[in-house]
Amino acid sequence: QVQLVESGGGLVQPGGSLRLSCAASGRTFRTYTVAWFRQSPGKERDFVSAINVNSGGTTYGSTVKGRFTISRDNAKNTVFLQMNSLKPEDTAVYYCAAGNTVILSNRANQGAYANWGQGTQVTVSS
Repeated sequence: QVQLVESGGGLVQPGGSLRLSCAASGRTFRTYTVAWFRQSPGKERDFVSAINVNSGGTTYGSTVKGRFTISRDNAKNTVFLQMNSLKPEDTAVYYCAAGNTVILSNRANQGAYANWGQGTQVTVSS
């Protein structure tokens, strides 16, 4: 079991940037795949990005590819999501998730992740 705490959300203007953090505690991070999902009111939770903490291999959802970058700091047990060129449609609660049995083809499936954070609100508005 791993505990996850997100931070870094807030209000930003269109075109701006934010960096989200997902800090893990409880067990070693290296065996996990960590992902970001997001959910807007009235919509389903969507996949944003994932990273294999050991290899550094990444996956991105089509709506964020080229704008968002996921990375990790293994020494700090933390995964980051750098979000650039933000759009109003990026407004959502962003959740960090971790799983230690996630295969490459299943990274976008929220059911593959057993551990979830509480979420952090990102609002993109002028």
